[in-house]
Amino acid sequence: MKKLFALLLIAVACATVHPPVVRSAAEYDRLVAADPDKRLVEITDIPRDVRYATTDNFMHQTLYPVAKVFLRRPAAIALHDVERELAREGLGLKLFDGYRPYRVTVRMWKPIRNPDFVADPAKGSRHNRGAAVDLTLIDLRTGRELPMPTGYDAFTPKARQDYNDLPAEAIANRAKLRDVMTRHGFDPLPSEWWHFDFRGWETFELLDLPLEKL
Repeated sequence: MKKLFALLLIAVACATVHPPVVRSAAEYDRLVAADPDKRLVEITDIPRDVRYATTDNFMHQTLYPVAKVFLRRPAAIALHDVERELAREGLGLKLFDGYRPYRVTVRMWKPIRNPDFVADPAKGSRHNRGAAVDLTLIDLRTGRELPMPTGYDAFTPKARQDYNDLPAEAIANRAKLRDVMTRHGFDPLPSEWWHFDFRGWETFELLDLPLEKL
């Protein structure tokens, strides 16, 4: 009996603790009615490459049923300000990810379990709040991505913001992306050059609303 009790205690200690998550459309609608800034806005006028809607991602699974990018209203407005500033230099953005349903974060965590690259479901992701975006720079004329330190979702030290054993062009492009995003209210994730959190993310609830129903 003592051995069984000890095993139960270990199982409880190892279990993932899930934070409060908004799962119903009705609850989300109530939040938006009280604060319109909590609305998820679809980004349709910036190029997208939503790898999670395909099998071309680190999970090698289709995680999203639709290739759409959503952000909370203030983050979406700020992102369009970034796009307008870059356009003056003939540059633009390409989006990889925005709002991510909480259930997808749970799936991603299981094989990786490294908070540098995938959020621990016990805390939830800023993507789950609709307040984080993954993106890169493109040449507006050709649509081609600018050289960066790594490809998207490359879980290596080279992806870090402070990794500098790289070609000068990649370092300069990373800095340009970081600088313009920072000026418009986004903070970089130290371990991923492509990931930026919108300041004030903590005011938004964790969501588990299906992308296809937004």
